[in-house]
Amino acid sequence: MGNPKGFIQITRKVAGYRPLNERTSDFGEVEQTLNEQDRKDQASRCMDCGVPFCQWGCPVMNNMPEWQDAIYRGDWKNAIDLLHVTNNFPEFTGRICPAPCENACTLNIQGEPVTIRENEAAAAEKGFELGFVVPKPPAVRSGKKVAVIGSGPSGLACADLLNKWGHTVTVFEKDDAIGGLLRYGIPDFKLNKWVIDRRLEILQEEGLIFKTGTHVGTHIQGAELLKDYDAVCLTIGAMKPRELTVEGSGLSGIHFAMDFLTQQNRINRGQRIPEDQRILAAGKNVVVIGGGDTGSDCVGTSIRQGALSVRQIEILPKPPETRLPDNPWPYWANVLRNSTSHEEGCERSWSLSTKRCIGDGSVRQIEVVEVDWVKENGRMNMVEKPGTTRKMDAELVLLAMGFVHCVHEGVAGELGLEFDARGNIKVDRNFQTSAPGVFAAGDAATGASLVVRAIFQGRGLARSVDKFLKAGK
Repeated sequence: MGNPKGFIQITRKVAGYRPLNERTSDFGEVEQTLNEQDRKDQASRCMDCGVPFCQWGCPVMNNMPEWQDAIYRGDWKNAIDLLHVTNNFPEFTGRICPAPCENACTLNIQGEPVTIRENEAAAAEKGFELGFVVPKPPAVRSGKKVAVIGSGPSGLACADLLNKWGHTVTVFEKDDAIGGLLRYGIPDFKLNKWVIDRRLEILQEEGLIFKTGTHVGTHIQGAELLKDYDAVCLTIGAMKPRELTVEGSGLSGIHFAMDFLTQQNRINRGQRIPEDQRILAAGKNVVVIGGGDTGSDCVGTSIRQGALSVRQIEILPKPPETRLPDNPWPYWANVLRNSTSHEEGCERSWSLSTKRCIGDGSVRQIEVVEVDWVKENGRMNMVEKPGTTRKMDAELVLLAMGFVHCVHEGVAGELGLEFDARGNIKVDRNFQTSAPGVFAAGDAATGASLVVRAIFQGRGLARSVDKFLKAGK
C-alpha cells in the first residue's frame, strides 16, 4: 500500500468518453484514457483491505491490491505479470467487463470505488507498449494433442494454458477469423478488433494452431477429432437465441440481435454484404426488444447507421437508481445502468410485453402492453395491465432477449452429449461431458454469461484436461 492516504486525498476520476457528436460518426472505441500520472493517482486509492472484497467479487480472482500498488509505483511489468497470473486477457476484460470487482470494492460503500477496470486496461496497454507482453513458447512438448472447438474467451483461455504447459493445441473456429463473440458479437466501439489480433499474434508465436472456416460437426466430424486428438474441448458458446413467438414475428425486418451486430462487425472488417441481405437501420424507426448489454449494443450500432429513432423495451421492471436494502454491498448492485449507447439517443421503456408485430410483408409497427409483476406462491408472475395496449412505429425490430443454450445441432448432437435441464452441455466438476475424452466449459456448459466468467471457466477446463492427459487416459 504505497499511499495509505490515497483514498482520502484523491477522489475517483474516470477517463470518460469521446464527444458524443464525434463518436457516433464512426465505430472507434468510445472510451478515452487518463494520462499516466492520473492513472497512478487512481491506483493509489486502493486501501489494500484486510479482506479484499474486490478479489472476492472478481470471477477470475484478480489480485487487485497487488497490481494497483504496482501501478502506483510505476512498476508496469509487475502489474501486467500479476494480472496474467489470473487472467489470460486483461486487455479484453479491461475494456468490456462490467466490473463486479468495483461493485465489491470497499470504497463503493460510499459510491466511489477504485477505477479497477480502467486501471486493468491501462496496465495491459502499458505491458504491450513497453514490451513486457512477449511470446514465451514452452521449452518442452508433451506429445499430447488437444482440439479446442470454439475460439471465444473460454476456448482461447483454455488453449493458451494448455499450450503453455506443453501440449499441442489446435483451435477450430467455424467463422473466418478467431475470436468468437469477441470478434463478431461485441461492437468495435467497445472492443477494437486490433486488440484481439495483437494477442493472437503472440499466441501463434507460442505455438497455438488456428483453423478458421472449419465447422466441426459439418466440415469435420467430432468423432474424427476423437481419433486424432487425446482430448476434445467444446467451448462453443450459448448461441441459440430466445425467439419472439407472437403474431407477425415472421415479418421481414425482424432480426436477431446477433445477426445484426455480426453483420456490422463484418462490414467494419472490410467484408461486402449483398444489398438484399443488409440489415440496416438508416432512416428507420428501430425497436430493440431486450434491455441487456446486447440490446444496448444494438442501440449504439443503430445510431451509427443513421436510425431515425431508437427505442429499447424490456419486459422486466425498471431497476432502482440505488441499492435496495435486500441488495447490500459487497454483492452485485441490481441498479439502473446507462451505457454509452443510451447516452447517444435512445428512448427506454420497462415492463412492456410485445403482443404482436404488424405489417404488410414487412414490419411497420409493434403492439405492446404494460405489465405488472406479482409475487404468487414464491414466484413472480406477469400480469397485463388493462387499457395499456399501444403501438410503436418500427421498420426494424431487433430481438435481444438473450440466449437459451448452446446449439444442439452439430458437434454436440453428433457426439451424443447429454444436456442439463436448461439445455446446456452437462458436465461434472472436472468439466467432463458424458462422452469419454470430451470436455466442455464456458457458456456452452453454464448458459450465457460474462466474458470474464468464460475466461475463468476456460482456465478451469485447461487444468482438468491437463490432469486428464497426465493421467495417460
